[in-house]
Amino acid sequence: MAAGLRFVTERAGGDAGQPFFDEDNGEELMHMQPGVSIVLGNRPPEFPGTLYISTKRVVWLSDTDRAKGYAVDIVSVSLHAVSRDPETYPSPCIYAQIESGAEDDEMDDSDSDSNNNLDLSKITEMRLVPSDPNQVDTLFAIFCECAELNPDPIEDDDGEGHNWNFGADQLENEGSDDEDSEFTISQNSTHTIGANGNNDLSHSVVQLQIDDQRFEDAEESEQNDKNGHH
Repeated sequence: MAAGLRFVTERAGGDAGQPFFDEDNGEELMHMQPGVSIVLGNRPPEFPGTLYISTKRVVWLSDTDRAKGYAVDIVSVSLHAVSRDPETYPSPCIYAQIESGAEDDEMDDSDSDSNNNLDLSKITEMRLVPSDPNQVDTLFAIFCECAELNPDPIEDDDGEGHNWNFGADQLENEGSDDEDSEFTISQNSTHTIGANGNNDLSHSVVQLQIDDQRFEDAEESEQNDKNGHH
């Protein structure tokens, strides 16, 4: 289930501080952008703040209040785009839609959180507004790069998320028993393999290629035997 937006109240280091990164699980800082305002839903913008984009999260921290900050996992950002239409928002910004995990009937479109009792589970839209409009394209490129690092899992019929992405090395190992196998793929490519019943379709594909090759070898050997008897 998507975690949605959440509060960040702890920081690492002195001064304004930075967010803690889960380095043990491979989280790394990709980009830091000072001078960014954040707009949550229909609320007024909050600023000044600094934006941190890691390989796993988007984090905004207030520059004036060390107890104020927000974070969202990259996998919870269902859409991100550049917004330059002044009729939509007066300043160029990154617009993002957030999967909160809350049911539709739990969502409240009204601005009931204006009384400082902010319920982040109801926030499904976020805008990141850099003070320098020229940074919007840079932020968008970083968002895209991080999204590629966090692909959405493909859900099966039971609703359980499974990532059926197999790298080239995995597929090649499946067919390594036959050196003459015709199953070849690019070294840097990734192929999406689905599921066939309870069997791993990637194994079926590889095995089919191997069996085809062996069948061709058997036919060639049989033909040679017949030619040898004439």
